[in-house]
Amino acid sequence: MRPIIIGVCGSYSGVGKTFIASYLLKNLQGWGAIKYTKTNLYSTIIDDENVLLEEGKDTRRLYDAGAKKVIWVRSPFEELSESLDIAIGSLRDLEGIVIEGNSAVSVAKPDIVIFVFGSDKSKAKDNIEALLKSADIIVYDDEIPINISERVYLFRKGELEGLMNAIRRIINRL
Repeated sequence: MRPIIIGVCGSYSGVGKTFIASYLLKNLQGWGAIKYTKTNLYSTIIDDENVLLEEGKDTRRLYDAGAKKVIWVRSPFEELSESLDIAIGSLRDLEGIVIEGNSAVSVAKPDIVIFVFGSDKSKAKDNIEALLKSADIIVYDDEIPINISERVYLFRKGELEGLMNAIRRIINRL
């Protein structure tokens, strides 16, 4: 059986995806994480802790937050589905998985999607509309995005306890 998967995506690089993913991992014992980075030429699935624990890497932050295991998927979009299947399969014995990265979230079809919305619209990535529409939870700075579903939970970045309570409610319904 596939573990519960939470996807964390966002409007641009540096918006706080790793911060939110780390917060989730601090509060969800026995969970793992997959970090996705887009490459142009090749796919690699990195589970070597010597690489993942390098100072300053997002993968280190995910481990430090309490992830039981972290995998770093580096892949062109065309090969992402296969790479994610392998990575998810290697974490299937865990309670759940937090996946970070816009393309990875769109491909993996997580059980819960968290969209981190930033206020700097000039930095917004191209593919965010579909991800925003698929979000179960939106975490935002100051401005709530327009045209969102009524079923979406909304939290400011500082409302982390409320965010975690919503995650637990959703998990209990799955």
